[in-house]
Amino acid sequence: MKTKKSVVVFLSLVLVFCLAVTLNAQPKTIKIGAIYPLSGNLASTGLDCKRGVEMAVEIINGKYDLSLPMAKTEGLPNLGGAKIEVVFGDSKGDPKNGMAEAERLVTQEKVVAVIGAYQSAVTKTASQATERLKIPFVNSDSTSPTLTERGFKYFFRPECTDAIFAKNQFEFLEDMKKKTGAKLMSVALLYENTEWGANVGKEDQKYAKEFKYNVVADIPYSQNATDVSSEVGKLIKAKPDVLLHASYITDAILYTKTFKELGFAPKGFLTMAGYLEPDYLKTVKGDGNFMVVRSTFALDLATRKPLVAQVNELFKKKYNMDMSGNAARSFTAPFVVAEAMNRAKSTESEAVTKALMATDIPGDQIINPWKGIKFDSKTHQNIYATGILVQIQNEQYHTVWPFNMAAKDVVWPFSGWKK
Repeated sequence: MKTKKSVVVFLSLVLVFCLAVTLNAQPKTIKIGAIYPLSGNLASTGLDCKRGVEMAVEIINGKYDLSLPMAKTEGLPNLGGAKIEVVFGDSKGDPKNGMAEAERLVTQEKVVAVIGAYQSAVTKTASQATERLKIPFVNSDSTSPTLTERGFKYFFRPECTDAIFAKNQFEFLEDMKKKTGAKLMSVALLYENTEWGANVGKEDQKYAKEFKYNVVADIPYSQNATDVSSEVGKLIKAKPDVLLHASYITDAILYTKTFKELGFAPKGFLTMAGYLEPDYLKTVKGDGNFMVVRSTFALDLATRKPLVAQVNELFKKKYNMDMSGNAARSFTAPFVVAEAMNRAKSTESEAVTKALMATDIPGDQIINPWKGIKFDSKTHQNIYATGILVQIQNEQYHTVWPFNMAAKDVVWPFSGWKK
């Protein structure tokens, strides 16, 4: 009898010991990598993205009465309350540096997932490294369609693609013709010539043909150009009804100044990326008015989604500025990673990847105007991602399309630089 009791006691002690070992084995800190251009021409963009990531991690690690994933508990509950630690890498805006930083973060910093990297050309090389190293990469900043056409196992994108954005722009033009009776027949394409811009140009050509618009100019240019008067001269000569411009911030500023100097004034400007940066309006001020910019975020979405205002209040308190479109995009990625790890109850690569495949975050738990986040089983592209168009009016961004979501009526046509 004593022997049986001794066995029971012994087994109980073993069970307690195993449980203690298991609890102690749970990571107290989970390191994820984040790659952005933190120096160079796009440093202001990288800083903006960095703010979005830091705000998200603060919410995940703290306790907030918000309907965001992981917000109402401190850390990841299924991993013993483990906190997220972000290790940043600086791509310097260069694809080679992006790949090197991805490798460093995984092999030296021992991160278990990577997010970033804003520029599609950088994301392309950085994700090649993480794919080789079998580490999940969640990309909510880059929009080149080719990124989710490579058949990668570990790469996931919550954000829209430029195929979606390009189609949205032509749908907007069609809606404008129906609404106002405007005669819009021709477009000019202007884009920086890296992975991102070149693919925007291809998508614009595709949809111009589909929607029966005449492309009167197709102009690629170097992102680091310092004089664009020749390109703007070509646009003036082409006389398009509408300009479609895909740029980063430095060229968005340079082109805006040159448009004004040379008097280029089509009926409308449909723009991307650089025109959303906080430093864009700080630099060009009122000259940015009436630019229409593609986006997946706007502060006025708060009228339909109170979560937007709640998050922006926290962001403004932390950084003394409103959340921008780029900060909002980067803000999403840490939640996707943390939510998947929590469901996986693991930081192990295969388990997290499997959990990412099963992601189904509802629309009321994100600040974007989407039905939610759910990845296509083949491409790992978010099947719910859609775009909106915002217009700069009085040096503020306002949603103007789709019309049923508009906070302001679009100002059209462009009235010229003197006005």
